[in-house]
Amino acid sequence: MAVNGILGIKLGMTQVFAEDGAAVPCTVLQAGPCVVVQRRTKDKDGYDAVQLGLVEFIKPQRVNKALTGHFKKAGVAPMRYTGEVRIEDSKDESKPGDRVLVENFKVGEFVDVSGVSKGKGFQGGVKRWHYRGGDNTHGSMFHRAPGGIGASSFPSRVWPGQHFAGHMGNERKTSKNLRVVKIDTDENLLLVRGAVPGPAGGYIYIRKVKAAK
Repeated sequence: MAVNGILGIKLGMTQVFAEDGAAVPCTVLQAGPCVVVQRRTKDKDGYDAVQLGLVEFIKPQRVNKALTGHFKKAGVAPMRYTGEVRIEDSKDESKPGDRVLVENFKVGEFVDVSGVSKGKGFQGGVKRWHYRGGDNTHGSMFHRAPGGIGASSFPSRVWPGQHFAGHMGNERKTSKNLRVVKIDTDENLLLVRGAVPGPAGGYIYIRKVKAAK
């Protein structure tokens, strides 16, 4: 199977000790098990991909009629979370009902992990854009204000894209080139070095990279 990605859930962080005794910070990911729900082809859809569904319990009454028919056509049980994974080999014979497991990954290879970052709400410039801020000494009236946002003589306006206070987080982010440290095929666990976006319990998308950059 040429599917080079899988859906999962971020469980949290831990550390693994290397052979030289160094502590390696790792994120524990539940990678699958997943089931192929739909096969997309270049002739019919314009690109080659498979729609995967993460196998987890969901009450049937929580699935609307459209999705119920979609899963019934594929011959699989209803699923809470689905996502598409591109495949490079157009001759790949993946079909609905095929399983995609963590066994597709190997220790030492690199992966990209995508997820939705934690929402921070409305934040000021100091936290959102790391503004330095002003002095905290007695008498100062400039502490966490944004300061100057443009010159007066030129351009006499605010540049587009100027950093201001606003909504922070809750965006789709990707952590690239994370090395796979450990794999547990019995529990469908994948340990990668470093941090990944989102809170514990959040859905993530893992895909292999051709070469670490």
